[in-house]
Amino acid sequence: MNCELAQTTIHGYFDGELDAVRSTEFERHLEHCHECQSVLESIESLRTQLQQSDLYEHASPQLREKVRKQLAQAAGTGRLSAGHWRRWFLVPTFGAMAAAAAVIAIILFVVPSRTQSPLSAELIDAHVRSLQPGHLMDVESTDQHTVKPWFDGKLDFVPPVSDYAAQGFPLVGGRLDVVDGHNVAALVYSRRKHYINVFVWPYREKEPGFVSSGSRQGYNWVAWQSGDMRFCVVSDAALSDLRELKDLIHP
Repeated sequence: MNCELAQTTIHGYFDGELDAVRSTEFERHLEHCHECQSVLESIESLRTQLQQSDLYEHASPQLREKVRKQLAQAAGTGRLSAGHWRRWFLVPTFGAMAAAAAVIAIILFVVPSRTQSPLSAELIDAHVRSLQPGHLMDVESTDQHTVKPWFDGKLDFVPPVSDYAAQGFPLVGGRLDVVDGHNVAALVYSRRKHYINVFVWPYREKEPGFVSSGSRQGYNWVAWQSGDMRFCVVSDAALSDLRELKDLIHP
């Protein structure tokens, strides 16, 4: 059974964006809807994992001093004291707004993100492109013995293809894609109403690195390397689902 509220309402409920009436109505619905209960548990699990993950670094004293100087210049005060440093953002003035913009610019320029890399961003873009009509699959089949031979002669490697329908991840097809200027295999699985792309390609020297997991604009990814092959699973499905599929591919 597919519940429409699991797609349209549950995220607003989780984020506290529903008014009191709609929130109460959804809570009544939640008591009897196992799908919404499962989705809500996945969202809560993802939040817990993010809170427990080491996704940040403490700024060095040198960076803190550089930010203070930039804030002082933007606010036109010469130099901010430690007390001003803690509470400047509470004052809704134009100077504070300019200072905030300076902080954002410095952080973006000086502190590299640990949750995304150029390669993972390119893989997410490839996933989004695949969702456009007619782009998802070059070969449409639930039979791994049909999908795997389809790649013969089209790539210089053989991607591993398996069907995990019994575990809730049925194979639906595959296609050729291009990532970092090279052809890759894209295996397509489904999970409830979500499509999952499993990108597979051989490791190449001097290839950009990528972090093992993360999210951007509602899309999650899990990446890993096994032997001389690299894999990346991308979808708007829950991160826990992607990790489950990863464990099925490489227990």
